[in-house]
Amino acid sequence: MATIKDVAQSAGVSISTVSLTFANPERVSPDTAQRIWKAADLLGYRPNPLAQSLKRGRSRMIGVLVGDISSPFFGRLLKSVEKRALERGYLMIVADTDGDPARELELLDQFTAQRIAGLMISPHGSSAAYGRRLAGFKTPIVMVDHRFRGADLDYVASDTRMAARMLTDHLINLGHRRIAQITGPVQLYTAAERVEGYREAMQAAGLQVDEGLLVDGRYRDTESYAQTMRLMTRRDKPTAILAASNMMALGALQAIQELGYSCPQDVSLATIDDIPWSAVIQPKLTMVLQDIEQIAQISADYLLDRVEATSPIPIAPRESVLVPRLSIGNSTAPPTLKTDLDHLHVSLSS
Repeated sequence: MATIKDVAQSAGVSISTVSLTFANPERVSPDTAQRIWKAADLLGYRPNPLAQSLKRGRSRMIGVLVGDISSPFFGRLLKSVEKRALERGYLMIVADTDGDPARELELLDQFTAQRIAGLMISPHGSSAAYGRRLAGFKTPIVMVDHRFRGADLDYVASDTRMAARMLTDHLINLGHRRIAQITGPVQLYTAAERVEGYREAMQAAGLQVDEGLLVDGRYRDTESYAQTMRLMTRRDKPTAILAASNMMALGALQAIQELGYSCPQDVSLATIDDIPWSAVIQPKLTMVLQDIEQIAQISADYLLDRVEATSPIPIAPRESVLVPRLSIGNSTAPPTLKTDLDHLHVSLSS
């Protein structure tokens, strides 16, 4: 069985250089590192990751905690984070918290006990106690998408308030006045911001917000389906619906079609984020798109910069908020004359 000494002799370097290459490849010249890895491959030698982590006090693994691993947003995010981590010599471990703050803290404890190098989290907690626990971890942490307000941690996301305002403005400009929003749980940062973006657009247009048209879909297609059923069976149903996430848009579209309504002739539908198989779903949804790959790359770099920092001067908390992009499909259109007359009839009879 090959040893680290064999690798050093084959590559023509010292044992300490081989050890440094396996532990901190960024501190070795690319030519030397390539020669060492080639020698290791030829000899069939693989460094012991556990022994390396014990020597360094941490591993070359990063942990990522997300609230719903089945979400298309987080699926794309994880793929891009893993690619970036591998480029910098790290492996990624993923855990699904199901949006449970207590489980998030438990997993953070477990990851820390495994000498994880750094952690990326989409936090769902909102209590002061949760914030204190989050701030108490010594392992580098970066927040992605969701954030805990007031935490002195790096944060990377797109401007989610702007996203909701862009869509609401679009619907208002088409002539809609009764616009519903299917929100996420409002204790979550992104959900609250998307409601605020909606409110700002309505207020700027001089429109009154009907609080009954703000309903919680919990970022799930099943909940959104149920809420859309309720919205569209009201006497004063909305002429447009803004679904605050892609999965909720799918649930809303299913309910609209099962009720026998046509989109956008009877009701317009817009959403935040692209949806799976969007090219074959009819109608093509109007949506605001986030640059998920850029979010992933920045957040991975923020985290690994902290992991590899050697300066005694700490890195100040950083924030990167990206501008989203509006993509207009054919799921939104001006309200029809029939819809306007229906609402006029309801108003006169009530």
